[in-house]
Amino acid sequence: MTNRRDFLKTMAGGGLVLAGVAGAAGGARAQGKIKPGGTDVLLVVDVQNCFIPGGSLAVNGGDEIVPIINRIAPAFRNVVLTQDWHTPGHISFASSHAGKKPFETVQLDYGTQVLWPDHCVQGTPGSDLAPGLHVPQAQLIIRKGYRQQVDSYSAFLEADKKTHTGLAGYLKERGLKHVYLVGLATDFCVAWSALDARKLGFEATVIEDATRGIDAGGSMGKAWADMTGAGVKRVKSSDIAV
Repeated sequence: MTNRRDFLKTMAGGGLVLAGVAGAAGGARAQGKIKPGGTDVLLVVDVQNCFIPGGSLAVNGGDEIVPIINRIAPAFRNVVLTQDWHTPGHISFASSHAGKKPFETVQLDYGTQVLWPDHCVQGTPGSDLAPGLHVPQAQLIIRKGYRQQVDSYSAFLEADKKTHTGLAGYLKERGLKHVYLVGLATDFCVAWSALDARKLGFEATVIEDATRGIDAGGSMGKAWADMTGAGVKRVKSSDIAV
């Protein structure tokens, strides 16, 4: 089964390294325990079957974050989940482009698109939340990537950088100001979401051991440098008062 690690190994000339929780460029850290309040929200990004071991786009160790999320989630009175939610024949699938293979690229109206194996198709087992994820107090599920002609990584903006998912408006209308991010993968969907959160005026903190990432050609270092430069903070789950 093809997965993201195989693709990035090829792209990095064999230099694939699973991103550890302490190996990336340093970011701001909380002093003492953080007690989430009424204006804080936990954003759980794409913890779905397709992105954990055994899935069609698996992140190595992706299942390991589930118990961490379950442990810290009760500390947050506000929780939002995201799901990748593609239509059959989505434009981001290699199978939708004659003669193309997974992990090749095409040029679309919004820029370069990596072509993926079919994944997170609406209503299929691969699109389901990962087994054991238990966040019953979640108030909203944002489904992204459901528009046939545009991909979506960030929880806030789709890949064209102009189509909103509606999450920013929801958070602002509820007076939520600080987004704490967990999920998959650190240097892709989590990072894109954190950066967009900052651009849209929110505080953003990544709970690093409740994410897993893929480091190829310095992608983790770049993601953390970009996030740190944008004011995204970086903490561990042990910093959260539970």
